[in-house]
Amino acid sequence: MTTSEQLFEKAKTLIPGGVNSPVRAFRAVGGHPLFIKSAQGPYLYDEDGQQYIELINSWGPMILGHAFEPVEKAVRDAIQHSFSFGAPTRKEVEMAELIVDMVPSVEMVRMVNSGTEATMAAIRVARGFTSRDKIIKFEGCYHGHGDSFLIAAGSGAVTMGVPDSPGVTKATAADTLTAPYNDLASVEKLLDNNYNQVAAVILEPVVGNMGCVLPEPGFLEGIRTLCDKHGALLIFDEVMTGFRLAAGGAQERFGIRPDLTTMGKIIGGGMPVGAYGGRADIMSVVSPAGPVYQAGTLSGNPIAMSAGLAMLRYLNEHPEVYTQLEETGSKLAEGFRKGLVKAGLNYTINHIGSMFTLFMTERSVTNFAEAKTCDLPLFGRYFRAMLKRGVYLAPSQFESLFISTALTNELVEQIIQANEESLQEALAEA
Repeated sequence: MTTSEQLFEKAKTLIPGGVNSPVRAFRAVGGHPLFIKSAQGPYLYDEDGQQYIELINSWGPMILGHAFEPVEKAVRDAIQHSFSFGAPTRKEVEMAELIVDMVPSVEMVRMVNSGTEATMAAIRVARGFTSRDKIIKFEGCYHGHGDSFLIAAGSGAVTMGVPDSPGVTKATAADTLTAPYNDLASVEKLLDNNYNQVAAVILEPVVGNMGCVLPEPGFLEGIRTLCDKHGALLIFDEVMTGFRLAAGGAQERFGIRPDLTTMGKIIGGGMPVGAYGGRADIMSVVSPAGPVYQAGTLSGNPIAMSAGLAMLRYLNEHPEVYTQLEETGSKLAEGFRKGLVKAGLNYTINHIGSMFTLFMTERSVTNFAEAKTCDLPLFGRYFRAMLKRGVYLAPSQFESLFISTALTNELVEQIIQANEESLQEALAEA
């Protein structure tokens, strides 16, 4: 039994399911999770000393690779002054100033401790600002584990949501309306049928949690127009896309200005951080400036702020990072496509910048229903074959991959070769 297997067996007696976040359990792909001991640059090292090329990067934040020296130094320097104050610091102001400078729509920002906190707070602010109760979200978009977001779409685009998790009340579900991603008509119908009741429409401008799914041309623009028409706020959840698809996030890349934006991942440089921000008149309803309450002892933690500042400053000062990520992402996507051709498969690859997903389906994937047509047993075999060849993928078909600048051309070629061999092996095992 490997060290990872031993740790997992022990963990299952102490932690629900043996993990502190469900996808880590490897249930969707089979086998047991790897317990990671360290990481450096493009590599992970598990408790058994095995090395893996990293294509998750802690689900997004390690855009410059693991243990990036400027970020590591910033953390070391900050630790000397204690770990937490529960009081204002200079770094919070500097972080807010930098985010406002980099993100087109943000005039004011509030720091929190996770992406989930950020989305929960943004919804509360939207409801407080508009004096409306309902929100619209999209099937397959993940906004953290707040009650309002754990709602599955019904059989039709205008069906009210039902709780997707025990513990979520029917009242919460009744205030959460769901629509298929990339379906403007369904959103318009929901807004018409719930006239003057919808506080906000929240979405990932590029989806990461049903795999990488891109907005179709005109979709984001259409959502912006509908929100303006109906007086609903538009919230971009840029926890994944923020500072990854461009220095100013997906909203810079697509030229769409939301009313509120949620952020996380990269702004902590790997530390637990989230934030939400937007128009000054909306953010001014947040306590203590206004009546909408939100608080947190560790919000703006000085260690996390130091790491995030080092990360964002580097990205802001080195636009060539995004050129490199575009080139690396394109090479990987093209290499994977060639591997599919050699395997005689016509499967779908969705790719934008440093995010991409190989979907095990011949259908185009523009929404969650189409993503769910994937051959999940085949993906599980493929995942295990890639892992055997030293490539660490997301252990779920329904997750985007995230690449970093630490990937060299040699490593890209190694990954492409592993993909080709793994596809052949997965098909042979069927």
